[in-house]
Amino acid sequence: MKDPRTLRRSWYEESARGRLRHLLDADSFTEFLGPERRETSPHLALFDLPRQFDDGIIVGAGRIDSHPVLVAAQEGRFMGGAIGEVHGAKLTGLLQAAAKMRRDIVILFDTGGVRLQEANAGELAISEIMRAVLEARSGGVRVIGLLGGRAGCYGGGSLIAGCCSALVISEQGRLSVSGPEVIETNKGVEEFDSRDRALVWRTMGGKHRYLIGGVDVFVEDDIPAFRVGAIAALQRPAILDQAVLEAEQTRLEYRLRRFGDARDATEIWARLHIEHSAEIPDRDIETFLTTANIHRESADAAR
Repeated sequence: MKDPRTLRRSWYEESARGRLRHLLDADSFTEFLGPERRETSPHLALFDLPRQFDDGIIVGAGRIDSHPVLVAAQEGRFMGGAIGEVHGAKLTGLLQAAAKMRRDIVILFDTGGVRLQEANAGELAISEIMRAVLEARSGGVRVIGLLGGRAGCYGGGSLIAGCCSALVISEQGRLSVSGPEVIETNKGVEEFDSRDRALVWRTMGGKHRYLIGGVDVFVEDDIPAFRVGAIAALQRPAILDQAVLEAEQTRLEYRLRRFGDARDATEIWARLHIEHSAEIPDRDIETFLTTANIHRESADAAR
Protein backbone atom coordinates (compact mmCIF):
# COMPACT_ATOMS: atom_id res chain seq x y z
CA MET A 1 0.00 0.00 0.00
CA LYS A 2 1.35 3.39 -0.95
CA ASP A 3 2.46 5.66 1.91
CA PRO A 4 -0.20 8.44 2.09
CA ARG A 5 2.56 10.94 2.92
CA THR A 6 3.91 10.54 -0.62
CA LEU A 7 0.59 11.40 -2.31
CA ARG A 8 0.24 14.86 -3.80
CA ARG A 9 -1.64 17.10 -1.37
CA SER A 10 -1.77 20.90 -1.57
CA TRP A 11 -0.16 22.64 1.41
CA TYR A 12 -2.05 25.84 0.56
CA GLU A 13 -5.46 24.13 0.61
CA GLU A 14 -4.87 21.92 3.64
CA SER A 15 -5.79 22.77 7.24
CA ALA A 16 -3.16 23.16 9.96
CA ARG A 17 -4.01 19.75 11.40
CA GLY A 18 -3.90 18.18 7.95
CA ARG A 19 -0.46 19.65 7.29
CA LEU A 20 0.88 18.25 10.55
CA ARG A 21 -0.70 14.86 9.98
CA HIS A 22 1.07 14.39 6.66
CA LEU A 23 4.29 16.28 7.45
CA LEU A 24 5.23 14.18 10.49
CA ASP A 25 6.08 10.50 10.64
CA ALA A 26 2.96 8.36 10.97
CA ASP A 27 1.52 8.13 14.50
CA SER A 28 4.35 10.23 15.95
CA PHE A 29 2.41 13.37 16.94
CA THR A 30 1.51 14.17 20.53
CA GLU A 31 -0.46 17.38 21.02
CA PHE A 32 0.07 19.73 23.95
CA LEU A 33 -2.84 21.85 25.21
CA GLY A 34 -5.26 20.38 22.71
CA PRO A 35 -8.87 21.50 22.11
CA GLU A 36 -10.10 19.40 25.04
CA ARG A 37 -8.30 21.85 27.37
CA ARG A 38 -10.52 24.70 26.12
CA GLU A 39 -7.67 27.23 26.17
CA THR A 40 -9.59 29.98 24.36
CA SER A 41 -8.96 33.69 24.04
CA PRO A 42 -10.28 35.70 27.01
CA HIS A 43 -10.82 38.76 24.80
CA LEU A 44 -12.87 37.75 21.74
CA ALA A 45 -16.18 37.45 23.58
CA LEU A 46 -15.99 41.20 24.29
CA PHE A 47 -16.28 41.77 20.54
CA ASP A 48 -18.95 39.08 20.06
CA LEU A 49 -16.49 37.05 17.98
CA PRO A 50 -16.32 33.24 17.84
CA ARG A 51 -13.56 31.50 19.73
CA GLN A 52 -11.67 28.34 18.85
CA PHE A 53 -10.62 25.79 21.46
CA ASP A 54 -6.99 25.71 20.29
CA ASP A 55 -6.97 29.49 19.63
CA GLY A 56 -5.74 28.98 16.08
CA ILE A 57 -2.47 27.18 16.82
CA ILE A 58 -1.61 23.52 17.36
CA VAL A 59 1.53 22.68 19.35
CA GLY A 60 3.12 19.37 20.18
CA ALA A 61 5.92 16.89 19.55
CA GLY A 62 6.59 14.41 16.76
CA ARG A 63 9.20 13.10 14.35
CA ILE A 64 10.21 14.02 10.83
CA ASP A 65 12.16 11.24 9.09
CA SER A 66 12.78 9.82 12.59
CA HIS A 67 14.22 13.16 13.76
CA PRO A 68 12.46 14.23 17.00
CA VAL A 69 11.02 17.75 16.79
CA LEU A 70 8.61 20.07 18.49
CA VAL A 71 6.03 21.53 16.12
CA ALA A 72 3.60 24.45 15.95
CA ALA A 73 1.03 24.92 13.19
CA GLN A 74 -1.01 28.10 12.77
CA GLU A 75 -4.54 27.81 11.40
CA GLY A 76 -5.02 30.54 8.81
CA ARG A 77 -8.73 29.76 8.56
CA PHE A 78 -9.31 31.04 12.11
CA MET A 79 -9.07 34.84 12.16
CA GLY A 80 -6.41 34.71 9.47
CA GLY A 81 -4.04 32.91 11.83
CA ALA A 82 -3.76 36.12 13.84
CA ILE A 83 -1.67 36.03 17.01
CA GLY A 84 -3.33 36.87 20.33
CA GLU A 85 -2.55 36.23 23.98
CA VAL A 86 -3.23 32.49 24.18
CA HIS A 87 -1.97 31.76 20.66
CA GLY A 88 1.27 33.59 21.46
CA ALA A 89 1.70 31.98 24.87
CA LYS A 90 1.42 28.49 23.36
CA LEU A 91 4.15 29.23 20.82
CA THR A 92 6.38 30.95 23.38
CA GLY A 93 6.04 28.03 25.77
CA LEU A 94 6.88 25.54 23.01
CA LEU A 95 10.02 27.48 22.08
CA GLN A 96 11.09 27.64 25.71
CA ALA A 97 10.58 23.89 25.97
CA ALA A 98 12.66 23.40 22.82
CA ALA A 99 15.51 25.37 24.40
CA LYS A 100 15.41 23.31 27.59
CA MET A 101 15.10 19.99 25.76
CA ARG A 102 17.64 20.98 23.08
CA ARG A 103 15.12 19.79 20.51
CA ASP A 104 14.69 21.33 17.07
CA ILE A 105 11.36 23.03 16.37
CA VAL A 106 9.36 23.42 13.15
CA ILE A 107 6.82 26.24 12.83
CA LEU A 108 4.13 26.06 10.15
CA PHE A 109 3.40 29.75 9.55
CA ASP A 110 -0.02 30.86 8.34
CA THR A 111 -0.74 34.27 9.82
CA GLY A 112 -1.70 37.83 9.02
CA GLY A 113 0.12 39.05 12.14
CA VAL A 114 -1.21 40.41 15.42
CA ARG A 115 -4.89 39.94 16.25
CA LEU A 116 -6.31 43.48 16.23
CA GLN A 117 -8.82 42.70 18.97
CA GLU A 118 -5.90 41.80 21.25
CA ALA A 119 -3.44 44.37 19.96
CA ASN A 120 -1.41 45.02 23.11
CA ALA A 121 -1.39 41.38 24.19
CA GLY A 122 -0.56 40.32 20.63
CA GLU A 123 2.33 42.77 20.29
CA LEU A 124 3.74 41.60 23.61
CA ALA A 125 3.38 37.99 22.45
CA ILE A 126 5.38 38.74 19.29
CA SER A 127 8.28 40.16 21.29
CA GLU A 128 8.22 37.18 23.68
CA ILE A 129 8.19 34.72 20.77
CA MET A 130 11.12 36.46 19.06
CA ARG A 131 13.12 36.41 22.29
CA ALA A 132 12.32 32.71 22.73
CA VAL A 133 13.39 31.94 19.13
CA LEU A 134 16.75 33.62 19.62
CA GLU A 135 17.32 32.02 23.02
CA ALA A 136 16.58 28.59 21.55
CA ARG A 137 18.88 29.20 18.60
CA SER A 138 21.69 30.49 20.81
CA GLY A 139 21.49 27.14 22.62
CA GLY A 140 22.02 25.19 19.40
CA VAL A 141 18.36 24.52 18.53
CA ARG A 142 17.26 24.78 14.91
CA VAL A 143 14.06 26.78 14.40
CA ILE A 144 12.65 25.97 10.97
CA GLY A 145 9.80 27.91 9.36
CA LEU A 146 7.49 26.53 6.64
CA LEU A 147 5.54 29.08 4.58
CA GLY A 148 2.82 28.32 2.07
CA GLY A 149 -0.55 28.85 3.75
CA ARG A 150 -3.61 30.84 2.72
CA ALA A 151 -3.00 33.76 5.11
CA GLY A 152 0.66 34.15 4.15
CA CYS A 153 3.14 35.32 6.78
CA TYR A 154 2.72 39.00 7.57
CA GLY A 155 3.25 41.53 10.32
CA GLY A 156 4.66 40.14 13.55
CA GLY A 157 4.59 36.67 12.01
CA SER A 158 7.12 37.80 9.40
CA LEU A 159 9.39 39.16 12.14
CA ILE A 160 9.32 35.78 13.86
CA ALA A 161 10.05 34.06 10.55
CA GLY A 162 13.00 36.39 10.02
CA CYS A 163 14.52 35.12 13.27
CA CYS A 164 14.35 31.46 12.21
CA SER A 165 17.36 29.31 11.35
CA ALA A 166 15.98 28.44 7.91
CA LEU A 167 12.80 29.03 5.91
CA VAL A 168 11.09 26.74 3.40
CA ILE A 169 8.56 28.32 1.02
CA SER A 170 6.35 27.46 -1.94
CA GLU A 171 5.31 29.71 -4.80
CA GLN A 172 1.98 30.25 -2.99
CA GLY A 173 3.74 31.39 0.18
CA ARG A 174 3.89 35.12 0.90
CA LEU A 175 6.27 36.84 3.31
CA SER A 176 6.24 40.56 4.14
CA VAL A 177 6.23 42.82 7.19
CA SER A 178 3.27 44.79 5.81
CA GLY A 179 0.38 43.10 4.04
CA PRO A 180 -1.08 44.37 0.75
CA GLU A 181 -4.15 45.96 2.37
CA VAL A 182 -2.00 47.69 5.01
CA ILE A 183 0.24 49.25 2.37
CA GLU A 184 -2.72 50.37 0.28
CA THR A 185 -4.53 51.84 3.30
CA ASN A 186 -1.52 53.87 4.39
CA LYS A 187 0.02 54.80 1.04
CA GLY A 188 -2.86 54.62 -1.41
CA VAL A 189 -3.75 52.34 -4.28
CA GLU A 190 -1.24 54.19 -6.50
CA GLU A 191 1.54 52.84 -4.28
CA PHE A 192 0.20 49.29 -4.02
CA ASP A 193 -3.02 47.82 -5.39
CA SER A 194 -3.94 45.01 -2.99
CA ARG A 195 -6.43 43.61 -5.53
CA ASP A 196 -3.68 43.05 -8.10
CA ARG A 197 -2.88 39.43 -7.26
CA ALA A 198 -0.03 39.26 -9.77
CA LEU A 199 1.59 42.30 -8.10
CA VAL A 200 1.12 40.79 -4.62
CA TRP A 201 2.71 37.48 -5.54
CA ARG A 202 5.64 38.88 -7.49
CA THR A 203 6.38 41.32 -4.66
CA MET A 204 5.81 39.09 -1.63
CA GLY A 205 5.53 35.58 -3.05
CA GLY A 206 7.79 32.59 -2.72
CA LYS A 207 9.63 32.93 -6.01
CA HIS A 208 10.68 36.50 -5.27
CA ARG A 209 11.68 35.73 -1.67
CA TYR A 210 13.82 32.84 -2.88
CA LEU A 211 15.48 34.90 -5.60
CA ILE A 212 16.56 37.64 -3.17
CA GLY A 213 17.87 35.18 -0.58
CA GLY A 214 15.13 35.85 1.96
CA VAL A 215 14.29 32.13 2.25
CA ASP A 216 16.47 29.07 1.97
CA VAL A 217 14.49 26.27 0.30
CA PHE A 218 11.88 26.52 -2.48
CA VAL A 219 9.40 23.66 -2.92
CA GLU A 220 6.19 22.79 -4.73
CA ASP A 221 2.79 23.40 -3.16
CA ASP A 222 2.75 19.84 -1.96
CA ILE A 223 2.94 18.44 1.58
CA PRO A 224 5.47 15.69 0.65
CA ALA A 225 7.63 18.42 -0.94
CA PHE A 226 7.45 20.48 2.25
CA ARG A 227 8.45 17.38 4.20
CA VAL A 228 11.54 16.97 2.01
CA GLY A 229 12.29 20.68 2.44
CA ALA A 230 11.94 20.45 6.22
CA ILE A 231 14.28 17.45 6.32
CA ALA A 232 16.87 19.42 4.33
CA ALA A 233 16.49 22.46 6.59
CA LEU A 234 16.94 20.32 9.71
CA GLN A 235 20.33 19.22 8.37
CA ARG A 236 21.66 22.78 8.18
CA PRO A 237 24.16 23.95 10.82
CA ALA A 238 22.62 25.23 14.06
CA ILE A 239 24.70 28.37 14.57
CA LEU A 240 23.79 31.79 15.91
CA ASP A 241 26.79 33.90 16.82
CA GLN A 242 28.36 37.28 16.11
CA ALA A 243 29.66 36.17 12.72
CA VAL A 244 26.20 35.06 11.58
CA LEU A 245 24.61 38.33 12.69
CA GLU A 246 27.30 40.38 10.94
CA ALA A 247 26.85 38.35 7.75
CA GLU A 248 23.10 38.97 7.84
CA GLN A 249 23.63 42.72 8.35
CA THR A 250 26.10 42.83 5.47
CA ARG A 251 23.69 40.95 3.21
CA LEU A 252 20.80 43.30 3.96
CA GLU A 253 22.93 46.41 3.43
CA TYR A 254 24.12 45.07 0.09
CA ARG A 255 20.57 44.22 -0.95
CA LEU A 256 19.43 47.75 -0.13
CA ARG A 257 22.26 49.32 -2.14
CA ARG A 258 21.63 47.06 -5.10
CA PHE A 259 17.84 47.08 -5.24
CA GLY A 260 16.65 49.93 -3.01
CA ASP A 261 15.41 52.13 -5.86
CA ALA A 262 13.63 49.34 -7.78
CA ARG A 263 9.91 49.97 -8.32
CA ASP A 264 8.91 46.40 -9.12
CA ALA A 265 10.21 42.89 -8.55
CA THR A 266 10.78 42.51 -12.29
CA GLU A 267 13.45 45.23 -12.06
CA ILE A 268 15.19 43.29 -9.31
CA TRP A 269 15.09 40.08 -11.34
CA ALA A 270 16.61 41.90 -14.30
CA ARG A 271 19.43 43.19 -12.07
CA LEU A 272 20.06 39.59 -11.07
CA HIS A 273 20.87 39.07 -14.79
CA ILE A 274 17.88 36.83 -15.39
CA GLU A 275 16.94 36.76 -19.06
CA HIS A 276 13.25 37.30 -19.83
CA SER A 277 12.75 38.14 -16.15
CA ALA A 278 9.10 39.12 -16.67
CA GLU A 279 8.39 35.44 -17.36
CA ILE A 280 9.44 34.30 -13.86
CA PRO A 281 5.86 34.06 -12.50
CA ASP A 282 4.86 31.72 -15.35
CA ARG A 283 7.79 29.30 -15.11
CA ASP A 284 7.23 25.80 -13.77
CA ILE A 285 9.20 24.81 -10.69
CA GLU A 286 11.97 22.94 -12.50
CA THR A 287 12.61 25.77 -14.97
CA PHE A 288 12.41 28.33 -12.20
CA LEU A 289 14.86 26.50 -9.94
CA THR A 290 17.33 26.01 -12.78
CA THR A 291 17.37 29.79 -13.27
CA ALA A 292 17.12 30.72 -9.60
CA ASN A 293 19.97 28.52 -8.42
CA ILE A 294 22.29 30.29 -10.85
CA HIS A 295 21.18 33.87 -10.31
CA ARG A 296 19.64 34.14 -6.81
CA GLU A 297 21.20 36.25 -4.11
CA SER A 298 23.29 34.23 -1.70
CA ALA A 299 22.43 34.18 2.00
CA ASP A 300 26.21 34.42 2.68
CA ALA A 301 26.06 32.08 5.70
CA ALA A 302 23.64 34.51 7.33
CA ARG A 303 21.06 32.95 9.67
